[in-house]
Amino acid sequence: MGKKNGSSDKDKGNGDGDGGRLGKAEYFEALAPLQLQLNDVARWLQHTGKRLVVVVEGRDTAGKGGVIAALSETLNPRQCRVVALPKPTERERTQWYFQRYVAQLPAAGEIALFDRSWYNRAGVERVMGYCSEDETAAFLKQAPVFERLLVDDGILVFKYWLTVDQAQQEERFAERLADPLKRWKLSPIDLKAREKYADYTAARHAMLEATHSKHAPWVLVDFNDQRRGRLKLLRHLLDAVPERKVPEVSIDFPPLGHDPLVERFKGVLKPI
Repeated sequence: MGKKNGSSDKDKGNGDGDGGRLGKAEYFEALAPLQLQLNDVARWLQHTGKRLVVVVEGRDTAGKGGVIAALSETLNPRQCRVVALPKPTERERTQWYFQRYVAQLPAAGEIALFDRSWYNRAGVERVMGYCSEDETAAFLKQAPVFERLLVDDGILVFKYWLTVDQAQQEERFAERLADPLKRWKLSPIDLKAREKYADYTAARHAMLEATHSKHAPWVLVDFNDQRRGRLKLLRHLLDAVPERKVPEVSIDFPPLGHDPLVERFKGVLKPI
């Protein structure tokens, strides 16, 4: 199932097979029809009142933000929300772990895209020592039950883990360090994560083993080539969503009936 333009020799790529990296021009050409289909999904959700949750997880630099942008950039932001919560407050630390995520779940006709999610507990919190092993064990036991409740209530839940090899991760860390516009993405925690690649692998394995279920399965997506990964994820999501064609609302757009008016301002205020 579907991002922008530009076409240097570096961008041309080798098509959408499994060969070389996909170039920008080919990528945006493939993305456009997928984003059109995503708008069909959005209309279907509004028409039926269904609710959609997409959980996007993965290591640092895997490409979570990019694929969420591809999913959301052509949709109505009032209908499609990106959920990227900061670290919990002191008050939130005393609540049931899932409580602050429940408040972010979609209402009828809405989409919630989780840029990281409740799975923080099984990943970064566990590896970096922000929670105890008992808290991790409780989470791994409760998460499938929590997701079963969401699905039983009619919420469509999709969970994606973006895979990336350490060589690619290192390259992306270096790119963030070199680019002033991306440096905000590089945090002290990211630097510590470089030393814990194997620990994250072990934590991920335990998480997938405990929380991969029939009602809320995990889908692994290769994101060593981020453009290919985005297209694969979008295609999978579009294939997995039920039949989504609904009648389009016809909008009449009659002639204005007079010459277009010009904005005029009185007083000292003028447009810059």
